[in-house]
Amino acid sequence: MQDFEAYLTTHLPEAPSFHPTFDRALKAMLLAGGKRFRPQLLLAVVDAYTPLLRESAYPVAMALEMLHTYSLIHDDLPVMDDADLRRGEPTLHKRYDEVTAVLVGDALNTHAFYLIADAPLHNDVKVALVKELAYSGGIGGMVLGQAIDCHFEGEKLTPEQVDFLHEYKTGRLIAASLKMGAIVAGLEEKAQQTLFDFGLDLGLLFQIQDDIIDATQSSEDAGKTTGNDDAKNSYINHFGLQGSRERADALVAKIEKQMVQFDAPLRAKLEPILDNYLNRHKIQ
Repeated sequence: MQDFEAYLTTHLPEAPSFHPTFDRALKAMLLAGGKRFRPQLLLAVVDAYTPLLRESAYPVAMALEMLHTYSLIHDDLPVMDDADLRRGEPTLHKRYDEVTAVLVGDALNTHAFYLIADAPLHNDVKVALVKELAYSGGIGGMVLGQAIDCHFEGEKLTPEQVDFLHEYKTGRLIAASLKMGAIVAGLEEKAQQTLFDFGLDLGLLFQIQDDIIDATQSSEDAGKTTGNDDAKNSYINHFGLQGSRERADALVAKIEKQMVQFDAPLRAKLEPILDNYLNRHKIQ
């Protein structure tokens, strides 16, 4: 990922003007780091099948990271989670103000699609990528999940509804990352769907582990505000710490079984990325 990180830092969005802070704020959360999990997944699929397209896929991977970062900026706002810390840095509304944070999020969201449109890929591929990201990042995924999360805060959902919430809020953008890699690589629709379905399970595991971190780590250790889920429909609030770990164990077993079905090039690219997530459940 060093090459992608270098690409990201040299292709940051720019909005030069006489505004005193907007251009700096636009870059702040991208420069603050993060796991780059979604870009890693996309680039892993591209590397497995069409490594010559890796650099051409960098703008698409960056678009994913931008869209994800916008969602974090908005999620941290006082009207939602009212968080003070993200990626080890003060959240944008704390560092600047709420208006700046909202508009930076808006800018990163829209600029993500500009990056895809401007990528050195075939136009049919770019249309398919825009379609996938817009839907899984919007009403077919993350935005709908966030709407459900906020609306039902303080009201306990059924276990099935909790899974639905987190599949949409978290899982579908992770699933889209894998599918978008498959689109760039020119894989058939069946293979694209297989990777998307795999990503849904991975997304739920990711969310359960995130909920466990929220319940067990300090804000300083996690690099973001924790202990903020008391009224949320988190896995910890529904199933407890042990129950959440058991659900993580079951998902790990399912994911490992699915990975056995993948061909050797894809496994070789995904295993180093996923190893930490598949073994984190063992840490008590």
